[in-house]
Amino acid sequence: MWEKTVLLLLLIVANGAPILVAWRLGPRWDWPLDAGLVLRDGRRLLGESGTLRGLVAAVVATALLAWVLGLGAGTGALIGLLAMAGDALSSFIKRRLGLPPGAKATGLDQVPEALLPLLVVAGPLGLKLPWLDLVLLVAAFTLFDMVVSGPLYRLHLRRQPH
Repeated sequence: MWEKTVLLLLLIVANGAPILVAWRLGPRWDWPLDAGLVLRDGRRLLGESGTLRGLVAAVVATALLAWVLGLGAGTGALIGLLAMAGDALSSFIKRRLGLPPGAKATGLDQVPEALLPLLVVAGPLGLKLPWLDLVLLVAAFTLFDMVVSGPLYRLHLRRQPH
């Protein structure tokens, strides 16, 4: 049970660090991951919310927490990197679907950034995560994200209230 709680905590930190760093730094070092690239459909590759600063924040914060918890900084960095890769994937899909930046897409906004790291790191950590545990962890992350989004928006820590 402890390992699953730690994984959930690492997912939360990986996805929360970019929000906190954006709030703290404002527009400084706010370089988009897609470098402003616009595809043939006239839409950005990822959009403006995915930044290099957010990627670095996620990787570093998750690496530090994993190290403190005894999992190793490399494992934490990998979780942070994969969470941000999942977030970028969901941004890519949302742009192709024609959803505007910041549009709510429950499930699509949470599942890739939780599932991708879990699928990759569970094996190397020696965890045997059955599908039910994976589903429960992704559901717990989704629920957490949905519950804290409103308060984070009201505190001006998030740009969108979802």
